[in-house]
Amino acid sequence: MNRVVNVARMQLINKWTYLGIPAIILASAFLITYAIWALVPSGGGAMYSGAAQSVMWYFLALGIMSMTQTFPFSQAMSVSRRTFYIGTLGLFAVVALAISVLYYVLGLIEKATGGWGVNGQLYALGWLADQPALVQIYFYFIAMVALFMIGFWFATIYKRWQATGMLVVWIAVAVVLLGLVALATWQGLWPEVGAWFVAQTPLSVSGWATVFCAALACGSYLTLRRATP
Repeated sequence: MNRVVNVARMQLINKWTYLGIPAIILASAFLITYAIWALVPSGGGAMYSGAAQSVMWYFLALGIMSMTQTFPFSQAMSVSRRTFYIGTLGLFAVVALAISVLYYVLGLIEKATGGWGVNGQLYALGWLADQPALVQIYFYFIAMVALFMIGFWFATIYKRWQATGMLVVWIAVAVVLLGLVALATWQGLWPEVGAWFVAQTPLSVSGWATVFCAALACGSYLTLRRATP
């Protein structure tokens, strides 16, 4: 357990990358959006923005950096790959949970202040804000973990097979997506596909994302076991 905690501390050596930049993104997104709302009249209707979710996309970059910047150093310090994997994912699960709770709290403040006094919706987005607290937090949490796992897995692929591996994976992903589109078109399934997407709820989307994260977790760990530092 101590070794896992030490890996988390090792990742946090560069606190600016892993804590400072997300905080700046979150604060900047709010301030810039609020300034735009204050300058542009709403016309009586609510004003929406997805800018607050920009910090979630930063987790994609964090997944890449946590592998490329820290993995070689961990191997030089004789840290096992399993310990590195558990410590890294554990750290970012904690960070993702903290940001998810913060999103929920900011959403409550937003609703209590009438959209920050300008009828804006930045955190309390309608599709999600009407859900119970745990569903909202879980949705934000699993979305950030999924983005992190995507970045982390692609970084392990690059470490294992370099540019050739990345090219093969991207081609495989494109072929699979194109095949699904062709199948839906050939079978005339687009109305059913559209209805399925419309029927999804924040909780069901979170459930599918959890399955996706589990698959990525298995794939990234198996790849990491043979990755070159």
